[in-house]
Amino acid sequence: MTPLRHIDIAIIGGGVIGLAIAERLAAEGRDVTLIDPNPPGETISPNAASYGNAGTIADYAILPVGTPNVLKNLPSLLFDRNSPLAIRRAALPALLPWLIRFALQSLPGPAERNARTIAALMSTATADWLALGARLGGEDILKKRGCLYVYETAAAFRAAERDMAFRRSLGVTVDLIDAATLRQMEPALPEVEGGAAFFPKAVFLNDPGRMVGLLRGEVAARAETVTATVDRLERQADGILLTGPGLRLKAARVVIAAGAHSRRLAAMAGDPVPLDTERGYHVEWDMPAPPVTRPTCPTSRGFYLCPMQGRLRVAGTVELGGLTAPPSPHRIAKLVEGARQIFPDLPAPNRDWMGFRPSMPDSVPVIGPSRAGAEVIHAFGHGHLGVSLAPVTARIVADLIAGRAPHMPLAALSPARF
Repeated sequence: MTPLRHIDIAIIGGGVIGLAIAERLAAEGRDVTLIDPNPPGETISPNAASYGNAGTIADYAILPVGTPNVLKNLPSLLFDRNSPLAIRRAALPALLPWLIRFALQSLPGPAERNARTIAALMSTATADWLALGARLGGEDILKKRGCLYVYETAAAFRAAERDMAFRRSLGVTVDLIDAATLRQMEPALPEVEGGAAFFPKAVFLNDPGRMVGLLRGEVAARAETVTATVDRLERQADGILLTGPGLRLKAARVVIAAGAHSRRLAAMAGDPVPLDTERGYHVEWDMPAPPVTRPTCPTSRGFYLCPMQGRLRVAGTVELGGLTAPPSPHRIAKLVEGARQIFPDLPAPNRDWMGFRPSMPDSVPVIGPSRAGAEVIHAFGHGHLGVSLAPVTARIVADLIAGRAPHMPLAALSPARF
């Protein structure tokens, strides 16, 4: 039998959330053990959310996935295989409880409440990332060029005015620009009848994998890392027992930051939560100079055009389908088709992959102590905002462990909200 070891703080999960928490706690002098199936320094698995993303520190992305407009169109969205929000039909029975909660959270009152919670979380995301990038020596990865939402028709552009007014009311800086101004900013984009929303304060990572690699290196240098899978979490009188193949640890405190794999661990800790999995798709073309200079979202298509270092990444769409089904070639093909409608000369892509997003029905992450006792702290369920909210989440967790009051109330983030 593997001998039992006693440790202070265990963080389960080595994605961007777990790494940011480990970095913050280690910087405060805490004794940290990070547990993840992937060895430190190894390329992150393509099915991990930290590997593939749009790279945006999306301080403007305060709307939940579920809104009254989405609710109105939900049946057609979910069952149209070409929709940017779709469902694998074989997964429908298992997803039905989640979908019912999602529909309820898409009603006007809950949707507005969720947006306000997300806005409060996102309010410091850019500042926190700039500080983290400086600590890691990754300032050159953070690009201050803003982000664009492109509206291809005049009607869509007019309809965006109300959306942007609501975002402004929650602290988002945004300018609505006409088609001529958009053409000046991104001349490679095709002409549109509408215009765009420009978020000038948005920052993006032009190499998310490299930034996560810097985080992994910092954590490996300052904290213990254990390559293992946690199969069992058990509360005991003198700590939290964590076991798995070749693993027997007893921790005084445990942080669950295992992304889409967090639900079973949270349940073992005493907190059943309605976490499920969005499957996000990504395609990349290697090129020395991508055709756009900032993240650009053609809003009707549901994906981002992302100018990464030495490549163009197209990332996005939402497919609800769990953790076990294989990737859908159709979803990849639709991304390639959509990208070529904008840039017809794109050759065959160099790579594609699918990643898992840990998604809550209200689009609000679970951050805070377990209902069964503060020895366990949750930090998962960030959906589309995991990269954006990594240092924000790390700051909240560090405050909780240190006994400090977090910078915002946590009731709306608590597992008790369910």
